[in-house]
Amino acid sequence: MTFTRYAIYYAPPADAEWSRFGASWLGWDMETGRELPHPDTSGLDVAAITDVPRKYGLHATLKPPMRLAEGQTQAALEDACAALAAAQKAVTLDGLHLARLGRFLALRPTGDQTALNALAAACVTELDAFRAPASQAELERRRAAGLTPEQNENLTLWGYPYVLDQFRFHITLTGKLPKPELPAVEAALEEHLIPLLPAPFVIRDLALMGEAPDGRFHLIHRYALSG
Repeated sequence: MTFTRYAIYYAPPADAEWSRFGASWLGWDMETGRELPHPDTSGLDVAAITDVPRKYGLHATLKPPMRLAEGQTQAALEDACAALAAAQKAVTLDGLHLARLGRFLALRPTGDQTALNALAAACVTELDAFRAPASQAELERRRAAGLTPEQNENLTLWGYPYVLDQFRFHITLTGKLPKPELPAVEAALEEHLIPLLPAPFVIRDLALMGEAPDGRFHLIHRYALSG
């Protein structure tokens, strides 16, 4: 398959019960590259609730989607991901919890996030030679949303505002929802997903992802954190 962009994700283990529910909740299994039926959750329109994040799959972004720089190849990126993962240790956190990030819902980690943030920073900086520069239109679109000076500097240097000191690990579960709808969706996730979440929460590998021409992201390979 030919990919238009690449990204580095945390991708939950495919065989975990919470991962299977999460993939079904979103309606897309990036591991197998197939659509999934949504769970039946108290009459919620899960397809509409998850329409925006569906194409990305159940994940947390470590290095945001990027086009390959001129002269770079997928094979070279794969080698670099393998080398990076071999130098990094697995990260253990206390667990995950459901959080509101503005008007969308996501899973956020609990516990000391120092090692997690360092892992994400390594993905951003050490693989940046593979990233084609953002277009002027992309930069302007990001800036139009309103950025802090720190976020604008990150955008200029790394092609994305919310990296390094502005990074917040999160596993997106919904698009932006009207505020009155949030409690019902939270209740459904608290009932069906939260009891399945792991404690401790361990990140054992990096996932190299590829974006297909239709916008869906697919797992290319997992690289064990073996440092």
